Amino acid sequence: MGCCGSSEQKQREWKPLEDRSCTDIPWLIIFALFCIGMACIAGFSISTGAASRLISGYDSYGNTCGQKNGKIEGVELSGRDQTDNKYVFFLDPCNIDILNRKIKSMALCVSRCPDRELKTYTDVKRFALQNGSELCSYDIPVSRYPSHGERSKKCPKLPVPPSKSLPVFHRCTPVDVSCYAQFAEAFVTFVSDNSMLHRVIAGVMASKEIIMGLCVLALVLSIILMVVIRYISVVLVWMLTALVVLGSLGGTGVLWWLYVDHRMNLTDQTGTTPTPQQQLATGNVQALLVYAVIATVFTVILLLLLFFMRKRVALTITLFHVAGKVFTHLPLLALQPFWTFLSLMLFWVSWLGVFLFLGTTGSPVQSEETGLVEFRMSGPLQYMVWYHAVGLIWISQFILACQQMTVAGAVVTYYFTRNKSQLPMTPIVSSMLRLTRYHLGTVAKGSFIITLVEIPRLILTYIHNQLKGKENACARCMLKACICCLWCLKKCLTYLNQNAYTATAINSTSFCTSACDAFVILVENALRVATINTVGDFVLFLGKVLIVSCTAFVGVLSLNYQRDYTVWVLPLLIVCLFSWLVAHCFLSVFEIVVDVLFLCFAVDTKHNDGSPGREFYMDKALMEFVENSKKMAGRDRAEAGGDGREMKPMVS
Repeated sequence: MGCCGSSEQKQREWKPLEDRSCTDIPWLIIFALFCIGMACIAGFSISTGAASRLISGYDSYGNTCGQKNGKIEGVELSGRDQTDNKYVFFLDPCNIDILNRKIKSMALCVSRCPDRELKTYTDVKRFALQNGSELCSYDIPVSRYPSHGERSKKCPKLPVPPSKSLPVFHRCTPVDVSCYAQFAEAFVTFVSDNSMLHRVIAGVMASKEIIMGLCVLALVLSIILMVVIRYISVVLVWMLTALVVLGSLGGTGVLWWLYVDHRMNLTDQTGTTPTPQQQLATGNVQALLVYAVIATVFTVILLLLLFFMRKRVALTITLFHVAGKVFTHLPLLALQPFWTFLSLMLFWVSWLGVFLFLGTTGSPVQSEETGLVEFRMSGPLQYMVWYHAVGLIWISQFILACQQMTVAGAVVTYYFTRNKSQLPMTPIVSSMLRLTRYHLGTVAKGSFIITLVEIPRLILTYIHNQLKGKENACARCMLKACICCLWCLKKCLTYLNQNAYTATAINSTSFCTSACDAFVILVENALRVATINTVGDFVLFLGKVLIVSCTAFVGVLSLNYQRDYTVWVLPLLIVCLFSWLVAHCFLSVFEIVVDVLFLCFAVDTKHNDGSPGREFYMDKALMEFVENSKKMAGRDRAEAGGDGREMKPMVS
């Protein structure tokens, strides 16, 4: 497969876009077999009758509502003809098990959901006689509803709330939504206030046009920002630098001023016998001195770093400028978040459907505690759920990796094409075709590595949530530390994977070889990488804040004209959340473009020097940065060793 210790030569020459070959074919085969397994699970869950049980529902005796049923051995009330009873009715619909996320109540198949409140068992009896819908267990005659000895267990809990059937899933659901307030414990007090809830829902419905318009505005602002950020990046970066410098100098000065002031006051109060207040003041003076010294050391180090890294900050600004030009040449890059989001949504919906089918797949088993019937998978079949869960993570990461590879391939084509007039008609489409034909195995391998880290992190997070309040402080600290370490490892691997995809797009090498090559390049440019990831990420964060702020400001002005709606909180939260997600999706693509441009730039400067036959591929803006860097590095050395050669950039 060509891993890190393969026989490929170490100092291999980079040949951008020259040779194309299939990479990591064994991993493509493994991924294809895994997807076939996912399809088999979906077919099994549907073919075993789980689909009908999921949609129609079943009672606590194993009878599927709305059809004839076979007898279940050992269950007396099973095997009933429920053709006329199409709805599932829960005797206590508000008895919710938060931990296991299910309703802990006996379920029956009924012909009609109660449409009014039933306060007594006599009302339940009258409803059954009038509508033919028996709301107590099948072994209790309707005439004995008010007097039966087990009516508290086998009849609905009083009062029976009015309910309606769900449109597709035939379950009787209480009309009063406050019954399910436990599902959102953080909003219990808010939801329990029905007047407030109705006002919020009515307000959201009344302002739905404004909400949709503001969401479109956030989308437009994100696209505009990706194009114009190259013009404002200089201002943002130096504004950030100035704020950091002024903040550190101001904080250090305030600490020293406080230290001097407190020390002078302490000197004036010095007596023969120190009082408790003077001892406390002495401790404060010593603490202020320590803080002031630490702040001074931090400020000095920060100023030195800014002084020595000022050229690398200039590189970040230049990369942002070139990234903006990339989007003007490759406008289809702006559509990548749409395709990725659509693909993820289609996969998640299908995955959730199969997962729900699996929840009702299996053999009927009578619970020893309650005597009710549940469908459980036994033997090897129970591992299908775990297989299905791994598929959720791996295929989701695969889709995200395909976006990274597609963007990397298009940007690499742009960077290493000397004459921009010779670019393909649609570099994005060409990149997608190259990915499909040559590099799906590489993407599958990279996404599997992320999956290996993500699975234990999610398991530990689940354990931590399940044991909340039960474990001791040491165990809680260790769990959080492990989760944090795995999260950091995932972030590092994601960044390395992205650069490995870029190296694959350049040289058409396998994943491990590309990852090793990219890692070497990143280590050689460690300070530049740190600068781009810190300064660049903060600039993009400011861009996200700008989009959210502008959208929220327009939202306040728009809702201000809607005088009949006074609760603005939920619509503004919806708009702000959506605008943040949109800005994150689009600016994440911009961030990928910047990272790809940097790796291309690092490869270009390492293997080319501007001499005839080894001309640079880089843009004129990057060429100016290289020339200015060389002039600042040492004019004397350039004059002594110069040979009159002129560095030549690619044709613009």
